Amino acid sequence: MSDDPTEGILDVWADEVRAALGIDAEVDVKAVLGLAGVAAHAVVRPAAPLTTYLVGFAAGRAAARGEDPAAAAAEATRIAKDLAAGRS
Repeated sequence: MSDDPTEGILDVWADEVRAALGIDAEVDVKAVLGLAGVAAHAVVRPAAPLTTYLVGFAAGRAAARGEDPAAAAAEATRIAKDLAAGRS
């Protein structure tokens, strides 16, 4: 169990937004925040939401094509982290 009080808040928020948008996919909040942190530190802070949006877009595109969105998100995350690592 985490000592971070925001973790529960973010899980609830993600559930509320997913419900409001009619999104059935699960959200790995820690993975999204981890990617955002990598982008923010390796590029610039505004790269965090931009990068997570683009990874989400890749997952949505995969779902629209009948492919596994979780696998697409994982691959897009790997690519984004590799790109960020190249900036260090």
